[in-house]
Parts: sequence; structure tokens; C-alpha cells
Amino acid sequence: MRLALACIAVTLAVIAAVWVWLGTPIPMPHAPLKPGEKLWCLSYAPYQGSQTPYDPATVIPAAQIEADIAQMSKITDCVRVYATDQGLDQVVPIAKRYGMQVLQGAWVSNDPVKTRIQIDAALAIAERYPETVRAIIVGNEALLRGDISGPDLAALIRDVKAKSKVPVTYADVWEFWLRSPEVAANVDFITIHILPYWEDFPIPARQAAEHVDAIRKRIAAAFAPKDVVIGEVGWPSQGRMREGALPSPANQAEVIQDVLALAARENYRVNVIEAYDATWKRAQEGVVGGYWGLFDAGHRQMKFVWGAPVSNHPEWKWQAAGGMVFALLVFGVAFWTRRGDTPSWLWPAISLNALAGGITIGWTIANVPIESIGAGGWVRLLALAIAAFCAPLVVTAAMMRGVAVPPLSRLLGPASARTRDPVVAAVALLAILTLLVSIVTALGLVFDPRYRDFPFAPLTAAIVPFFVHSVFMPRPTGPRGVTEVGGALILAASALYIVPNETVHNWQALWLGALLVLSAISLVRVRVAQS
Repeated sequence: MRLALACIAVTLAVIAAVWVWLGTPIPMPHAPLKPGEKLWCLSYAPYQGSQTPYDPATVIPAAQIEADIAQMSKITDCVRVYATDQGLDQVVPIAKRYGMQVLQGAWVSNDPVKTRIQIDAALAIAERYPETVRAIIVGNEALLRGDISGPDLAALIRDVKAKSKVPVTYADVWEFWLRSPEVAANVDFITIHILPYWEDFPIPARQAAEHVDAIRKRIAAAFAPKDVVIGEVGWPSQGRMREGALPSPANQAEVIQDVLALAARENYRVNVIEAYDATWKRAQEGVVGGYWGLFDAGHRQMKFVWGAPVSNHPEWKWQAAGGMVFALLVFGVAFWTRRGDTPSWLWPAISLNALAGGITIGWTIANVPIESIGAGGWVRLLALAIAAFCAPLVVTAAMMRGVAVPPLSRLLGPASARTRDPVVAAVALLAILTLLVSIVTALGLVFDPRYRDFPFAPLTAAIVPFFVHSVFMPRPTGPRGVTEVGGALILAASALYIVPNETVHNWQALWLGALLVLSAISLVRVRVAQS
């Protein structure tokens, strides 16, 4: 009993310590803006809830835009919009009432008719509000998408300039300016996008500002003496790592403040992307696409305060408390299901199960609404959450009763081979669920990884107990199951691909890869009992 109580105490202490470490606010640089100073400009897309630009019938009400403009006017003197339809033509007159200016976009697509409608609308807005429209941006990343050629875009810009009373530019990722010098020759100033997270070789957050400055200087030198404006720069607060580039609230705050401070020292203009989290982008760009805003989408609140420390897990105290309660539940199951004297080595094993669930269960719950995209995403994440919650409890019960992890055939095989023991059946069911979600996750990251997240938190709680069982419990004799061996090969092979593909700088990939290997080991240790 003393050993059990000691294991409980150590487990609870470790869970608390881990969450204190995870949740402690991270110091930020000094505020980059002077008291009363505002951002030069801020990207704005007004879509909320189920509203999306992909629905042609969407029209944003003026009152909704005005509420946003009123809020944004407290932190910026300007907003950048990307099109003129779906109610976006209301932004300029509303911004004027708040003393703000607008970088007015005209969306250039592969449809010349729609492009002309956008151009004419932008020109009309600028004609009516020349003091409010800072510039017309003819197209956004149209070269990157391949919607138009460089020469055709240059001709379109010349046409707009001939009719416009305000400056005219084009906006794209910085490489495409170097590839299309004919476009640069026709704009009034150059507008480049520098997104360190999305670079072909992703830039870690601490190096992002230096990268932005180096790229800006490179473009300025290439097209001197034209002015260069950074039309998009930012960092996501949620989503998957790309090599060493980690989306997080603290990294978002640090990158934006570092860039703004550098821009102030070097005296260049920056438009931050973006005002509000754009949850509608998640369907196209994965989780990470929806979390670039300074304000969150749900409460429309600023995510951080200039210069103030930022926590990556602002609800960490609740997550720590929930994890400790979950760990106690695991130990409670152990006491409830034990039979006679418990071997001393079993309590440390139960502690590992409790730690795996206790540390990650709060993380898992927090990530379900963030990482669930569409009906299929919700099904997958809920399945992961169920496996994460149940595995530490059920496997602990099996260990205390001396029950081996059964082959999957004990649940899926012929009726004569199926188990009637509820604990054995529960273990087999969880093993099947964990195997399925692990394989779906692994294959997704092998064949279509760009926008897929690494669900390391729920898989930790789901996989580790099975591995602990395979290490601590006596291994039965008999042949390996075909399903188990096949699953192990898929998971191990996936891990061997995922980690090098994501590079060793991606700790999320390393963590997930290790879990896949542990799962593979657990599977090959399962035996089919001899009849």
C-alpha cells in the first residue's frame, strides 16, 4: 500500500509540474508600438461563423463590418481587404467614418469577366473615396496560383493605373516578384508577402524577424528605387509544425512584435495578417489556416497584449486539475479491479498509464474543437478522444486482473473464438479503435501531410498503456496474429517515413513517430493462444 500511495503522489506531482511548465506565460519583447501608436495596416476578412467567401451567395451585413471596424480602429489606422464583392464594398465608407484608410483589393482570378467586375468596382470605390483608399491592389497571389501570366497581369495593372487617382500595386509571395520583373516595372510600389512559416524551408519563430528583414532588403535591392511594402506578415497560433516552425500563441505574439519592432527601426511599412482568425480557411489550409488572427474568431478578443507574457495554454490550471483527477481515476480502477496481493512492480506500471492519460487528457479535450474539420474530422478526433480516455482505464483493469491483450480475432473472429469476458472484450475493442485511428493518422501523414496535424496528445494516452502492458505483463505463448503483424508493419514503416520527411527539427513528428513505433512493438507482442 505504501508503494501504491507513493506512486500516486509522484504521479500527481509530475502532472502538476508538467502543466506548470507548459502553462507558465512566456516573456515577450518590449511593446513594439509607442503609447497611442497603431499598426500601419491589418488584413481584414469579415466572415464569421458559417459565412465563407466560397459561397457566392454570401453577403456580409454592414452592421457586422462596422462592429469589426470599430474594434480594429483601436489598434490600426488601416485595413487591407482582398475583394469588392460579398459586402466588402462597404468597408471603405465605414472605415472613412472611423478615420481609417483602406488598401482596397481587386480579386484577380482565372475568369476575365469576374476579374473585370472586381477591377471596375475597386476603381469606382477609389474614385468616390480617394482620401480613404491608400492604394488599389490588383490581385492577390494570382501568379502563385497560376491564374494569370506575368505579362497579362502587367497589362492589367497598366490599365488600372491609367484610370486610377490612387497608387496601384500587386501583392504576392516575394519569390514571384523576382520571377515576374515586368509586373514590378508597372506598379507604383511593390507589395510582398513574407510568411516564414510557409516558406519552402520553414523558418523557426525566433529567426522569423531576421528572415523578414533579409527578404525585404533583397527585394528592395532588386527593384530599387521602388518602395517595398510588406503586404502580409504573421504567424499562426494553432496548427501543425513545419520542420522547426511551431504555431503557438506565444510564437505568434513574439514574431509579430519582433517584426514590428524591426520595421520601426528600419523605417518600413508592414501590413499584419490578419485581424481575425478565419475558421473558414481551415477547409482549404488545414487547422493552421484558421488561426493567424490577432483576434480570436469566437469572442473577437485580442489574443495577447503588446509586450505582456503569453501562455501557450491559458487554461492550464484546469487542464492540470483535470489530469490529476484522471490519474486518480486510473488508480481507482487499479484498486477496484485488483485480485489479492499486487506485485510491487505493477504500481509503477500503473503510474505510467496514469501519467500518459493525466498529462495529455486536458490537451486532447482542448484540441478536439480546434483540429476537427468537417464531419469526418469530428468523427476521427472524437474516436481519438474516446481511445485516449478509455485506454488508460481499461488497460489498467486488465493489468490488475492479469489479462493479456487479446488478438483482434477474439472480437472480430468466428463466434466460437470470440470472448465473453467484458474486460477482454473492452481491451480488444480499444486495441482495434487505437489501431484504426493510428493507421488513419499515419497514412494521412505519409500520403497527404501538408495540412494534417499530429495528434500526439490523444495517441499518447491511447498507445502508451498498451505498450506498458506489453513490457510489464507476462507474454503468452503462441503465434502472432496476421492482423497485428500487418498493422505493426504499416505503423513502423510510416514512422520511418514521417520523421525524415518532417525532419528532426519537428518535435511533433518525432513524438508521433515514437508513438507509432511503440504501437508496432505492442502489436507484435500480442499472441494468439494455442487451442
